[in-house]
Amino acid sequence: MTEKLTHRHLTRRQILGMAALQTAATLGFSRIGLQSARAAEPDAVETAPAIVVGSGYGAAVAALRLGQAGLRTLVIEMGGLWNTPGSDGKVFCSTSAPDRRSMWFRTRTEAPLAEFLWLDVVNKDISSYPGVLDRVHFANMSVYVGRGVGGGSLVNGGMAVTPLQSYFAEQFPTVDAAEMYSTYFPRARTMLGVNTVDPAWFESTEWYRFARTSRKAATNTGLKTTFVPNVYDFGYMQREAAGTATKSALAGEVIYGNNYGKRSLDKTYLASALGTGNVTIHTLERVREIRRASDGTYLLTADRIDTTGAVVETKQYSCTYLFLGGGSLGTSELLVRARETGALPALDASVGTGWGTNGNVMTGRANHIWDTVGANQSTMPVMGIDDWANTSNPVFAEIAPLPMGLEHWISLYLAITKNPERASFTYDAASDSAKLGWSAAQSAVSVSMAKKLFDRINSANATIYRYDLFGNNKTFADDFTYHPLGGCVLGKSTDNYGRVKGYSKLYVTDGSLVPGSIGVNPFVTITALAERTMARVLAEDTAP
Repeated sequence: MTEKLTHRHLTRRQILGMAALQTAATLGFSRIGLQSARAAEPDAVETAPAIVVGSGYGAAVAALRLGQAGLRTLVIEMGGLWNTPGSDGKVFCSTSAPDRRSMWFRTRTEAPLAEFLWLDVVNKDISSYPGVLDRVHFANMSVYVGRGVGGGSLVNGGMAVTPLQSYFAEQFPTVDAAEMYSTYFPRARTMLGVNTVDPAWFESTEWYRFARTSRKAATNTGLKTTFVPNVYDFGYMQREAAGTATKSALAGEVIYGNNYGKRSLDKTYLASALGTGNVTIHTLERVREIRRASDGTYLLTADRIDTTGAVVETKQYSCTYLFLGGGSLGTSELLVRARETGALPALDASVGTGWGTNGNVMTGRANHIWDTVGANQSTMPVMGIDDWANTSNPVFAEIAPLPMGLEHWISLYLAITKNPERASFTYDAASDSAKLGWSAAQSAVSVSMAKKLFDRINSANATIYRYDLFGNNKTFADDFTYHPLGGCVLGKSTDNYGRVKGYSKLYVTDGSLVPGSIGVNPFVTITALAERTMARVLAEDTAP
């Protein structure tokens, strides 16, 4: 197999879709579809039977299933198409050498780590550009989101974890959990290309010494660890290690995108969607208003921007079926704005509520001099400390990489705690934006839970926390989340299948459906719920 996925591993639709993506990139198109293979860029699709807002996990599922059902579908994506190499020959830049491709209209990067040895050496000055990673700031919380065709799949660590069935059932009491685990979770994992690391290779390779060192500390504490699947191609990673494939996960690539090896949505669901011939993607367009016409169709207003961020055109779209997949932040803001401005006044009062961080908190431990983590580290996590069964303090902690090209003796973790705190979005008319009412005290709940676990690990191993990573001598980073969830919770703001209450043919398919917590990395759950929604909607709502 070559550096890119071979035709042997792709469906015909994926091949056609990836060809459309490549053609659009080569010719500089902002509209992507099979029509792009012709000499001229296709005319703008102003009206379509179905419109999907966003191109992340839930949106990508909607696009594919609509396209397969024969409905002409338009996907409107705020970010760009990441398919054109820069001057270095790579589409994405590395974590250690970020440039303008790294962040969404920033002049300096904003990585999760603020410092190293109390020195400001982690973040770098960059030029402003519609980069692939955004950090959206609210008063007491910031949220990492992906910007581009594929959304968060472009910038996450790829951990494709299915939650415990018992906890899924607790969070979604009205959903048939048995059906989810027998039908929709397997469907999602297959489509996403989920695979697992070879245990024998894991035990022997230098690239996962950091994970084995953290496992040792957990074992010494009486805690169990577990392997977690990923959408990164581990066969490709082994070839990276062997020197027979260009390095990506083994070259420090992750939070600003992976050039090779990763099965992001543009290579799976979205490629297949484009391959149906019924789906077109518009890029660098931000939907800012949705309303309903007297005939029941939905009207959307979107701003198209250039690479400076300037609005170059305001566009109007209409559709019969509207699917919101802009993520917890994007969907919540659109709906809260629509309700409060009177554009969609019948939206339920619960819209904008039930938001949580999935209990995210990051911390670092200082290992003994003999417990090395390795100068060479894969950027793809494959193991977690699983103490979720601890009813007094349930925590699942990803063993995270910190690839700096040198031995630093740091064990880094992203903990997922069972934080019951929830917040709401409110509409601020002055700024025409949604504000999040999350407090520092709510973050402190996650810190307390994580600290109980890592105090045990430090005590059992005679180790200490690192104070030099997150600024201000903080041992826990509690001011950001990678897992924003909620805002349009399933069964409250919607019916049991993501149909928005108060309006017909309006659907939500993204993480805003999840009530603030799922106990693991959420994208497999979001994908599976979207598959469930689309199966029901296509069977009942779009039937002739």
